[in-house]
Amino acid sequence: MSYAVIRSGGKQYRVSPGARLTIEKLVGDPGQNVEFREVLLLGDGGNVQVGAPLVEGASVKAVIVEQDRGPRILVFKKKRRKGYRRRRGHRQYETTVQITSVD
Repeated sequence: MSYAVIRSGGKQYRVSPGARLTIEKLVGDPGQNVEFREVLLLGDGGNVQVGAPLVEGASVKAVIVEQDRGPRILVFKKKRRKGYRRRRGHRQYETTVQITSVD
């Protein structure tokens, strides 16, 4: 079974064909094809290619499944005995992709 380690949004992900993955927001609409060129490692059984830092000519193709927002994160600031309290929420934009091929 072939797999790859890709870099997207400052994070690294181990992917294989058919895998569904939630990553930081990519520009595109659902159904659109995307290609990841930042491949750090390619593996196929016992044969492993490690990039320095990237594997030359390697790419991972995927299809955008959904554009969404993640769970709400509360940011709460307080300074004791001063009456200072601030509450704020944040929801990160996310993209769900389905990996189609590892080349």
